Amino acid sequence: MRKFIKLIIATILTLTHVSGIAQPGVHDLKFDSLAARWDEGIPLGNGTLGALIWQKQNHLRFSLDRADLWDERPMKGLHRKEFSYQWVHEQVVQKTNYEQVQKYFDEPYDNEPAPSKIPGAGLEFDTKAWGKVKSVHLSINNALCEVKWINGTILKTYVKATTPVGWFRFENVPLDFVPQIVPPLYQAPPTKGEVNSLVGDDLSKLGYKQGTVKRQENSITYEQQGWGGFEYEVNVRWKRTGNSVEGVWCISSQKADKKVNPLASVLTEQALQHTFKDDFSSHQSWWRKFWSKSAIHVPDSILEKQWYLEQYKFGSAARADAPPISLQAVWTADNGRIPPWKGDYHHDLNTQLSYWPSYSSNHLEEGMGYLNHLDANKANYKRYTKMYFNEPGLAVPGVTTLDGTEMGGWIQYSLSPTVSSWLGQHYYLQWRYSMDRQFLKNRAYPWIKDAATFLEHLTITGKDGKRQLPMSSSPEINDNSLSAWFPQNTNYDLSLMKFTFRAAAELATELGQNAEAAHWRKISAEFGDFALTANNELKFAPTMAYNQSHRHFSHAMSIYPLGLIKWEDGPMSQKIIKNTIHQLDSIGPAYWCGYSYAWLGSMKARAKDGAGAANALGIFAKAFCSVNSFHLNGDQTKSGLSKFTYRPFTLEGNFAFASGLQEMLLQSYAGFIEVFPAVTDSWKDISFKTLRAEGAFLVSAKKLGGQVDEVKIMSENGGSTKFKLPFKTFIVRSKKGVRVVSNKAGYLKLAFKTKGEITIKNGTRSTT
Repeated sequence: MRKFIKLIIATILTLTHVSGIAQPGVHDLKFDSLAARWDEGIPLGNGTLGALIWQKQNHLRFSLDRADLWDERPMKGLHRKEFSYQWVHEQVVQKTNYEQVQKYFDEPYDNEPAPSKIPGAGLEFDTKAWGKVKSVHLSINNALCEVKWINGTILKTYVKATTPVGWFRFENVPLDFVPQIVPPLYQAPPTKGEVNSLVGDDLSKLGYKQGTVKRQENSITYEQQGWGGFEYEVNVRWKRTGNSVEGVWCISSQKADKKVNPLASVLTEQALQHTFKDDFSSHQSWWRKFWSKSAIHVPDSILEKQWYLEQYKFGSAARADAPPISLQAVWTADNGRIPPWKGDYHHDLNTQLSYWPSYSSNHLEEGMGYLNHLDANKANYKRYTKMYFNEPGLAVPGVTTLDGTEMGGWIQYSLSPTVSSWLGQHYYLQWRYSMDRQFLKNRAYPWIKDAATFLEHLTITGKDGKRQLPMSSSPEINDNSLSAWFPQNTNYDLSLMKFTFRAAAELATELGQNAEAAHWRKISAEFGDFALTANNELKFAPTMAYNQSHRHFSHAMSIYPLGLIKWEDGPMSQKIIKNTIHQLDSIGPAYWCGYSYAWLGSMKARAKDGAGAANALGIFAKAFCSVNSFHLNGDQTKSGLSKFTYRPFTLEGNFAFASGLQEMLLQSYAGFIEVFPAVTDSWKDISFKTLRAEGAFLVSAKKLGGQVDEVKIMSENGGSTKFKLPFKTFIVRSKKGVRVVSNKAGYLKLAFKTKGEITIKNGTRSTT
């Protein structure tokens, strides 16, 4: 009887945790003082606008940002007559004068201040007379930040989820209380010290004239001219009611040839016709819908809280109609400098990892911002493909501006020929998780087909009769030296090319394009096997084993994220996966970043190593994140978890963490749905709600007392799937619009109608 009562209590607690809404207080950020650094501030955002709430000296500061604030001048010196793959190939093959390649195509990125993301402005409030801060609270369930001072002053602020404005409300403030806009110092004297792409150059190097600030009775407007006719406006407007002040801020941007955005001053005037409370209602409604998409509960409170904070940041930084997540998204560095790595779009890892969690967390709509951006810039990518490679099809630069223009840098990666292939996986995943046939026909297959066409024309037949690139590389192995180029396909490039042609064949078949599918299958068969050591460990390249600690697991792309080597394929694949991961662990994390641990968590989950996955993710959360949950790249504990102990903020590690935890709870990449495929035995009570599986299936499951208790599967679009039974006996508790086709070898084959659903219970547990 006592066991039965405990089971009921555990069930109630699990269902409470997985209600679909982030639990108030449980996963929130709470502090007893405001941060004194911008990268520890409270983050707010809606994909277009962002703010960081912190304290700068005696002032409360909102660091204001907008995703499309960009200096998009051409990279000086990059587009010279030598800007061609053929010319670089000649330098590499001849092994002469490689310094000239670096001078032409790498040095401009380090030496030139732009193109670059640029900051918005600071919004400040003089708080020195208010005394100490009593509490700071970010409620992630409704994206509201509340700050209280000991004198009774209260701030409530949010960035509205559905329109590009930010709101603030102060209670108990004096009559002379007014906001101030503090522009970035575009005309400040240069600072002393080393300048590189990591620390960022001075904003003054951009050469802007300092913008103007115009003050009216209840409004302040800052106007700033950028490069080439680009301009942006920051406006704050407020009104007083009794001892309270409510206000709205906004940033608008305009290109010289494309003045389509409403001015910030117009939007704030419209917004202030409402009240803080009125707009908060629709804001809260958006977040309620966002949180209803999925939820999890795991017994590790650190991992669970970090996951909810990653979901919160994803909801704050991603929208279908906004620019995609860049290195810092809507939280550009507020330190008087150009942001680290120019805040640009790094397609050799950073953007890809940022969207890993969108699929199984059931946030496909927010994930579409990435693909909308890529499609919008497709013509520009094709210009680059023809200009640099002189080939048909589609290549994408590895480092780009907002409009997709190449920026240079280490060209093994910034001008890599397989970037469009890795981006193509996101088109593939969007199709597999949504089963949207219009998306498949009009966007996914055309992208992958163009990437395959390019690689078909660029690759050559080697002496072994296998198809290969004229020269290959592996991010970012051997850095930017001549030895970073390999005469045979690296496992990184080979993985991406194999994936592209297999995906092209699969999608062409799905669309009934049988001749094209046969063509892609033929080319796919012309690639060789992955380079392995005698111990069946994946190598960087045939001539180079994994012999150094490195942050980018580029040699293991075939394991994760591409899934070309699957645990489910049998003993040989399992040996490769286990030995490759063991080698990573053995050589160690000396030169890993935070995202390396997050990536490792996903790999270990694919290897069904729950304890290993949880450990890697735990290290990420505890050692590589700021107090506000931002990924700071280096080991902040300085305890030997990495020799990198610096703190540049980028987001990809955060979102890769979320993906890793989701991989522990649900996998569907191998052709069937598997719940709790990689959880440690010590996790007895676990649950998740409406995580998404390939095939457009929404899955909920709970595990009680170490046994899977119940699984529910719902089909959005109908279709068949296989479900790996997690218990020896089962009963179908309920079903609607679904048929059990077969029950063989521990798998159910299920055929669903649209919106069909089935709930399956543990038969053993149900009878006790």
